[in-house]
Amino acid sequence: MTAADHTAEAAKRERIIQEMADNLDEELELELDDSRLDDLLDETNTLHPTLDRRLYFKELLRLQGELVRLQDWVQHEKKKVVVLFEGRDSAGKGGVIKRITQRLNPRICRVAALPAPSERERTQWYFQRYVAHLPAGGEIVLFDRSWYNRAGVERVMGFCTEEQYREFFQSVPEFERMLIRSGIILVKYWFSITDDEQQFRFTMRIQDPLKQWKLSPMDVEARSRWEQYTKAKETMLEHTHLPDSPWWIVDAVDKKRARLNCIAHLLGQIPYQDVARVQVVLPPRVRNPDYHRGPIPQEMYVPARY
Repeated sequence: MTAADHTAEAAKRERIIQEMADNLDEELELELDDSRLDDLLDETNTLHPTLDRRLYFKELLRLQGELVRLQDWVQHEKKKVVVLFEGRDSAGKGGVIKRITQRLNPRICRVAALPAPSERERTQWYFQRYVAHLPAGGEIVLFDRSWYNRAGVERVMGFCTEEQYREFFQSVPEFERMLIRSGIILVKYWFSITDDEQQFRFTMRIQDPLKQWKLSPMDVEARSRWEQYTKAKETMLEHTHLPDSPWWIVDAVDKKRARLNCIAHLLGQIPYQDVARVQVVLPPRVRNPDYHRGPIPQEMYVPARY
């Protein structure tokens, strides 16, 4: 093996270690709060992610705190927020969505990830099934892929006709203007990764039994059509990057930076403010001396295996 081969092998190994560190961080995120952050990080400081772990977690927690403030403002002001997440398969859309929703109320902030349309839905007005998921006042909806499926996967895989494709570009500007006129705050993100990075992420998913479900047959097929998807994306941006509903491109090769950058940018797109909260005071515990709790049969308990 040549020196160049050794260097390439070392770089590949380091990249895999970084991916493993990111997977570990995903588990840690669920356990973190400010008071325990440093202790947890000290325990896992042997791995070397691309972004300093302390910086990443501290910023993530800070931004998630801002997202809670945003949520309170949206609920209080009865605002309607729609955020679209588009991009290549494995580009990191789901990871950002997970960090946005992680500490929010699912009754206020929800995710719309629609499956393939049914036979009935294929005969509807194209936007109809998406309209059903739009927010009411006081709600945030994150679309994990959206009506832009027509400009992407449907175009490349031949799931729509040429006429339907052209009609989409005629209709979508007015459709989005209608949403905005109705009071919806609309933000559109495209997550961009390189060909090599997608290849690496697909390979890691194939090798990880906990993530194999993320790799659909359609994702596999997309690998052989990289250039077709690139052309479709360029056409989509050309026709739908509009003054009142622009696209924002997220450089997503580094997943941690992409998460922080996207969340920080989203917060900057919405003029939220602090909402005054009424101090919560618990009422005194009322005890009824005549009430006696009955026994619960032992066989009803979940076995204590741990």
